[in-house]
Amino acid sequence: MNDGTDPADRPLPRPPTLADAVTARFHAAIASGEWPVGRRIPVEADLMAWVGAGRNTVREAVSSLVQSGLVRREQGRGTFVIARSSLVTSLSRRAGRAARRDVLELRAAVDGAASAVAARRRDSSDVTALQEALGARTRAWAGDDRAARVAADVALHRAVVVATHNELLVEVWDGLVPLYEEVLADDVDPDEDPHADEHEQLVRAVVERDPDRAAAAVHAVLGPLLDALAEPDALADPAP
Repeated sequence: MNDGTDPADRPLPRPPTLADAVTARFHAAIASGEWPVGRRIPVEADLMAWVGAGRNTVREAVSSLVQSGLVRREQGRGTFVIARSSLVTSLSRRAGRAARRDVLELRAAVDGAASAVAARRRDSSDVTALQEALGARTRAWAGDDRAARVAADVALHRAVVVATHNELLVEVWDGLVPLYEEVLADDVDPDEDPHADEHEQLVRAVVERDPDRAAAAVHAVLGPLLDALAEPDALADPAP
């Protein structure tokens, strides 16, 4: 796209620096899971030895990770990974300002599409993970720990997304997890699991490679939550 600016008048891109290269290497360590979320990154001396750079370069690179929202410094404990990508942190911050209905609609769209893709791409390891996650979810409802129920529900749906073998979808989904947990909080109180059958159908559809049934199962889970938020005026006949 031509913005009308003479190319000769545009500033030249800044050549990459050693700090840029070190930062990119740290980003790669986080994105690949070499530095997993929740774990402390190596101490400064070890980082210097690992990348062959000086103290100031390493500190600049770590500061860049902090500014990107990928790591957090904790006084007296070290620096911990809190997200795998800046996309996740940006999405999470934006979604945190959204209404419950908007979050549920976004999740319905993402989960519905992901379940259909998962049904086409899942492999044998995904089948095992899905069945284990479904069993864990069932066991969670046998207790009365709300947090455990939410965690088990999120883990099952994440296993479906992982079965897409689409890294970008997984990153987007992970960025929304805090919002998913929040909107699910009120849906895990009943003594009996209100969506046990739908989740069983979801797993079965993915295992049996049926994209339409998988998407329908997601709608069966989330549709009632969205219907409960429908405003009475929205159900009225439109004015002539």
